[in-house]
Amino acid sequence: MTLEEGRRVRLAEDLGIGEAVAGEPGAVVGFLLLGAGIEGTVERVEELPEDEEVREYQRLKALFEDYGHTMPVASRERLEAQIAELEPKWAAYQERGTQVTVRVRLDNGLVLDGAHQDILTPL
Repeated sequence: MTLEEGRRVRLAEDLGIGEAVAGEPGAVVGFLLLGAGIEGTVERVEELPEDEEVREYQRLKALFEDYGHTMPVASRERLEAQIAELEPKWAAYQERGTQVTVRVRLDNGLVLDGAHQDILTPL
């Protein structure tokens, strides 16, 4: 799903948010629950940065493709081993795609910031 600024969305599932705490440490006074079906407007969409392992895989793979044929055998084999070690992280990243968080101003006045795109459905 692609979310854009200004697009109307609906909360797809109930969302519990933290605990409201009174003056004393450990004194809980409540829990905020946003019910599924609340609608709002997307104010901001942000792509999350890639994991360190994903960036390292991309860097090593590019290095191998560009200069692997000129490397000494031992260096090339070590590079291939490093790439193979990072391939599961790369495959997981490819499968899930780019992670996006959004800021949504809900119709009831609350603002939900840093929400994962999967909890929202476009209208």
